[in-house]
Amino acid sequence: MQKKFLFFFLLTGFITFAQKPEVAYSYYHSGEYEKAISLYKVLHENNRVQYNYFKYLLSSYQQTEDYKSAEELIKRQLKNFPNQYNLYVEQGYNYQLQKQNDKAEKEYQKALKIIEKNPNYVYTIGLAFKNNNLLDLAFESYQKAKKLNPKMNVNVQLAQIYAEKGELEEMFNAYLNMIDINEKYYPTVQRYIAQFITEDPENENNILFKNLLLKRARNNPKNAYNSLLGWLYMQQKQYGKALIQEKSVFRRDPKNTMKIAEIGKVAFQNNDYKTSEEAFHFILENDPDPRAVLEAEDFLIRIKIKNSETTQELKETLKDFEALFVKYGFNTNTINLQLSYADFLSFKLNQPDKAIGVLERSEELAKTPFMKGAIKIKLADIMVYTGQFNQALVLYSQVQTGLKNSTLAQTAQFKVAQTSFFKGDFDWAKTQLKVLKTSTSQLIANDALQLYLLITNNIANDSVTKPLELYAKAELLSYQNKDTQAIDTLNIILKTYKGQLVEDDALFKQAELFIKTDKSEKAKENYLKIIKIDPEGIFVEDAYYKLAKLYQEETNDTEKAKEYYKKIIFEYPTSIYVPEARKQYRLLRGDSVQ
Repeated sequence: MQKKFLFFFLLTGFITFAQKPEVAYSYYHSGEYEKAISLYKVLHENNRVQYNYFKYLLSSYQQTEDYKSAEELIKRQLKNFPNQYNLYVEQGYNYQLQKQNDKAEKEYQKALKIIEKNPNYVYTIGLAFKNNNLLDLAFESYQKAKKLNPKMNVNVQLAQIYAEKGELEEMFNAYLNMIDINEKYYPTVQRYIAQFITEDPENENNILFKNLLLKRARNNPKNAYNSLLGWLYMQQKQYGKALIQEKSVFRRDPKNTMKIAEIGKVAFQNNDYKTSEEAFHFILENDPDPRAVLEAEDFLIRIKIKNSETTQELKETLKDFEALFVKYGFNTNTINLQLSYADFLSFKLNQPDKAIGVLERSEELAKTPFMKGAIKIKLADIMVYTGQFNQALVLYSQVQTGLKNSTLAQTAQFKVAQTSFFKGDFDWAKTQLKVLKTSTSQLIANDALQLYLLITNNIANDSVTKPLELYAKAELLSYQNKDTQAIDTLNIILKTYKGQLVEDDALFKQAELFIKTDKSEKAKENYLKIIKIDPEGIFVEDAYYKLAKLYQEETNDTEKAKEYYKKIIFEYPTSIYVPEARKQYRLLRGDSVQ
């Protein structure tokens, strides 16, 4: 018993000590500097090698204007670690805080002279200047080191200083200089630059970066410049332009078509089927790798499915599938094609039994857990389509637990939530969706959040679920391609629960179904009702955007389309639709859009 007590006592002491750095930082971060000092003093005494303890203790002294203790701390640290020449900067800054500028300058000059003796010390000295917001001295130190040793790469440090000073052109150039030194810095440059650009092609930073890239690409052609241009266009959702850049890279250096495939996939996900089709046709023509070829064939037929509506078009697509299996075989290599085929049979031709037969053959061919998981999910999708919810939930759950933490498992978990929603089991759906809101897949996280909000907003503080049950029924009918029945079910909601929160959701969903069934005028009416019911509602921006697209693409009414695009641009400046609205408005106005 005594041994157990001693062990517990020691363990508790260890945990308490282990927590001290976090507690100390918490005090520091919340501005409770006296409390931070009391903890950092102990931490620093016990571990003087840990520089962070020294720095936070020093900063806490300075925040409480205890400059004497700060100076004593610096001197003691310098005595213990005489090669920490960045401490001259800390000493100078401590004097500067006391407005003893002459003393401060002497310490700063000491630090700069150390760089003259050994430029390698610039990394700690320059950082000390930067961390104390002495940006001009930091810049001077890096420039001095670079002059003394031209081989030193301090472009990241210089770029960060330019960024803090707001000199963005110099910052972009500093990052691009890294690529001039070595193209292996491409991922690093891309990561840093991503912090300064947006989805908006007209954003000042985007335009500046694009122009600098174009200038460099003309003067000194490098694949990395074309790839960065392609990457920029991808951020701006200009997939066609991104494809042009990656084609250019491939023609100069035909290693593989991975980036072209990536553009094709992202364009497909964002409904830009024209660019996606062009990308995958390019792969078929230029990449001999059978895996790349099969993936391209799969996406090309998926694009064709998206555009197949008439009976004749569906028959032609079916023939295309049959021809592909004759060409490539029904084997392990064509599993993804088999999944697309099963989906087509069930959701386009309404032949779920035949689709299940295909997937049962696929299961026998699957060699990896992920292949098997993808087949199970598709089987479960078809079970939902045929109303066999419990069987579907079993299959989804098997994937969720069998492939934990994978994207496939998260997809399965979302489908568990969605199926539970269709069944009217809203509590269980919410439980699943709460977890998925922070999914590593942005697409899953967005879908999860949207469904979670739909449920919570429409149940609110009471327990009345009938409107939501009807809405879930309409969603299921839509999933099963029973669009007319879904529209009729939504009409019941609109008549019975007029003025309730669910009205907006019903109008918006019904408008989507009207568009799908070529009833664009009715869709417009719904969008206008959404705007009228609640001009500040969550669907208003979507409604304006959808109206603009309908007038632009369905009725070719340029003026009406421009009117709604302008609404988004000027009345909803933070909307996600602004970049595309601005682009389309300029196109309709006849401007040249680069």
